[in-house]
Amino acid sequence: MSRTFAAVARTVRALLALAVLVGFTAGVPWLLIVAAGWPLDWIGWPQPDTVPTLTDLHAAITSPWSDDRVFALLATIGWVLWAQFLRDTAIEIIETFAALRASRRGQPRPSASGRGPIRWVAAVLVGAIVGAVLFDAARAVTSTSTAGAATADAAARRPAVAVAPAHPAALSTVEHGPRPALTIGVSATSTTLPLITHRDSPAVPSWAQDAPGGTHRVAAGDNLWDLAAKHLSDPHRWREIYKLNRGHEQANGYALTDPDEIHVGWVLALPAHEAAPPTTPSDTQDPPPSSPDTTAPEATETAPAIPPPPASATPTPTTPEPSPSPPTAEPSTPADSADIATPAPDTDPSDDQPTDEAGITLPAQGWISLGLAASIAAVAALLRLQRRRRARLTFPASVSTAPQRSPMPPSLAPVDIIGSRHLGPSSDHRPASPTLAAPIGVDSDGTEVSLFHLPGPGLALHGDGAAPAARAILASVLASGSVESAAARPVVVTTADLLARLLPEDAPAVGLDPDGTAYDGERLIVLADTAAAVTHAEEEMIGRRRLLDTFDAETITDLNARTDHAETQPPYVLLIDASPRHAARLQAVADHRAALNLHPVILGPHDGVPTIEISPEGTPTGDEPHPVGRLSTLGADDLAAILSMLSDAIARPEAGTDVDDPPAEISPAMVTAEPNEAIPVQPDGAAALVRLRVLGPVTVATDAGPIATGMRSGSYTALAVLAAHPAGRTLDQLATDLHPNADPTAAVKRVRTDITSARRVLRAATGHDEPMFIVYDPATGRYQLDPQTVTVDLWQMLTAIDQATTSDDETAMLTALRRATGLYGGDFAEGHDHLWATDYATSYRHQILTAYAQIAEILEPDHPDQAVAALEHAADLDPVNEELYQRIMRIHGRQQRPDAVRRTLRRLEERLADLGDAEPSQATRRVAERQLRPVATAGGGRP
Repeated sequence: MSRTFAAVARTVRALLALAVLVGFTAGVPWLLIVAAGWPLDWIGWPQPDTVPTLTDLHAAITSPWSDDRVFALLATIGWVLWAQFLRDTAIEIIETFAALRASRRGQPRPSASGRGPIRWVAAVLVGAIVGAVLFDAARAVTSTSTAGAATADAAARRPAVAVAPAHPAALSTVEHGPRPALTIGVSATSTTLPLITHRDSPAVPSWAQDAPGGTHRVAAGDNLWDLAAKHLSDPHRWREIYKLNRGHEQANGYALTDPDEIHVGWVLALPAHEAAPPTTPSDTQDPPPSSPDTTAPEATETAPAIPPPPASATPTPTTPEPSPSPPTAEPSTPADSADIATPAPDTDPSDDQPTDEAGITLPAQGWISLGLAASIAAVAALLRLQRRRRARLTFPASVSTAPQRSPMPPSLAPVDIIGSRHLGPSSDHRPASPTLAAPIGVDSDGTEVSLFHLPGPGLALHGDGAAPAARAILASVLASGSVESAAARPVVVTTADLLARLLPEDAPAVGLDPDGTAYDGERLIVLADTAAAVTHAEEEMIGRRRLLDTFDAETITDLNARTDHAETQPPYVLLIDASPRHAARLQAVADHRAALNLHPVILGPHDGVPTIEISPEGTPTGDEPHPVGRLSTLGADDLAAILSMLSDAIARPEAGTDVDDPPAEISPAMVTAEPNEAIPVQPDGAAALVRLRVLGPVTVATDAGPIATGMRSGSYTALAVLAAHPAGRTLDQLATDLHPNADPTAAVKRVRTDITSARRVLRAATGHDEPMFIVYDPATGRYQLDPQTVTVDLWQMLTAIDQATTSDDETAMLTALRRATGLYGGDFAEGHDHLWATDYATSYRHQILTAYAQIAEILEPDHPDQAVAALEHAADLDPVNEELYQRIMRIHGRQQRPDAVRRTLRRLEERLADLGDAEPSQATRRVAERQLRPVATAGGGRP
């Protein structure tokens, strides 16, 4: 019945389109002739048989215009548009039949040229008419194999839409969404065998080359149901095949948009088979070299065996593609034997996404939503910037390729990686901000839920998961607004006993107060007991109600939107234990939740407040419906780590460090997470076949110029990681660095493919088949860049800094430092959206800042303006480092430039204002004051 309705709808649509087309073609000129007659009167040509002279034309254009003349002008424009419509209609008809001819021959559909508004109208009308006619013709041919499907599974059981007529020129069509989809006619002697296609086949499109379960070429009689049963051992998994291939354009110009419409010859990517055997060591590590001239043999990838054709298909088989032998530990596979055929862009980050789309399961204990992960990642980003702000620029500098120590503990590393992807936009000196305040979990649809947007008078938690959920709520509220204005940051009021239960035993509760000595401060107020906390909430309730009455406002939200009151009222969260003794007073506070922005969170059952029975995993266990499908949960150690990060990242008045004071400790920016590795000595200008730049956007060049095509994006990031690790990385380490959230086996396979692709592209670009460029050490199992064939700007920069640190001659030191700063083209791996690069970039940026600071020290006595220019350039690289501004102000003060000192201090204030309302430290202000003092005429000492 549905197909009958669809046929009627197509017919009606085609008739309407035909009527509109006839109306435009014949009706428009009839209307113009009847309404306006001869249209050229406006240019002095009143009759068709009277040709005007130049004098008539000039007089007509310059004389006052009447209404009739204006109407004639509009009629002329109408004739021009009508002619344009006829031309576009003819073009659309020609291109439609060209597409039909191309499809009949099994060729890709010709792409349409640029369309204007009029041509789009013509295209819609012609497509509706032609599409309906061809669809009905195709249904007449294929109705015997597709009729009677009423459910999704039945649709998936339909065979591939492929007609094998007796005459090769026969053409069959099907409808695909809003446009007619063409099915290639296949003769009985040329039907392609169904097979799993190996990724090195040129017929496999780039988007399907990394398919977890390989690829399958559609043959006559195939359908998604049978393919899932054959290759995945479960026909109900046809939906996974459909989702994996939906929307990808195939060779005939169409895409899979309907599970019952697949075309012969299409290449379908298959999901991974759950019963796949475990990976052997030979799958994740290169075999030993097979001969002295093979530096690093590359493992091959396997393809499942070619299945026989289905019983319903009886074509004459063509010669199948050879299936490569599986990898073995024996050195029988030559280098570059089979990994990929054509290097293709690798921009699909889907395998880096967490398997749980709604949140993250923590290694130690707990589960948090992506919204809370983003809030914690924002705190980590703010802490990184605070470290850069406080970093000392001491010389000689420690030369190292190791990254800066991450502010996240290992148990929260996945939070940093995944949460950073869900942050808003950021700049170099302003951290990104999460989009949702106080996220505490997700609803049944996986949508983030904010504590401040829950319905009802509050939230009560009960059960084994109450304490873990309360930890997550406390972390979420305190992390919210960490990078915003202080006025918008929520306040939490709790009791000392409850906070002690949420934190690890004997954990030091210090850092959140203004003095950094306790938790009791402006953001987290810790009171003695429940009675004191309820009293505090009552006082807050009365104060806010008075404000509303004074300013005649309905809610605190309305009041905060106004500018005629003194202070913004932040969200107020009361986190306490349930208490029957204070239940009535607490209920009075809860009743004003919506109007006064007061949010009670109660541990234990409480009458009058929705109570959720929570399991340790954060899921409700009761039968009552709740607005939260799962609450975030945290362990005690993770909560302590988050509060410690907040303590270090919070903006507060700081003593700071004076530039003239000796360094008392190692700068936080120079505390690295890994041991130093020996850096290959590569002087600037060293000759090599390949030049790799990782400072700034990652680029690869040869003597012939940059390599602009062929390289996978994953190859670029793999090269960057190897540049940061001159001693090399194993496949497992590379996979952990680049794809920490992907399946380990799939990540190793992807990294191996990226390395193989890079080798092949570099060999083709240099014209040398022997060098490996990325060599493999069988003794350690590591891949590393070959310093004999690849020069790296990072290594050259660090070599120059090391030469400067070991030189006793100021001229030689200055030359080496300038060479280093010239090699620094920007942040490490700039433009690649990988968090792993952030801490590397911070380490290298700090080392180049110390180089600029030393250049200024050398130049200041004789060339103070050049010294200031060097420091100003360094401040552009890191706008929040206070010592750079102290050094600039010191030079301006010695040169008697008080206005320049004030401008420099103001610029620092503006840049730190974006850093969580931070301000210059007391030491920086002392430096400015010292430079603004008048210099004594006697003594001649420098300020």
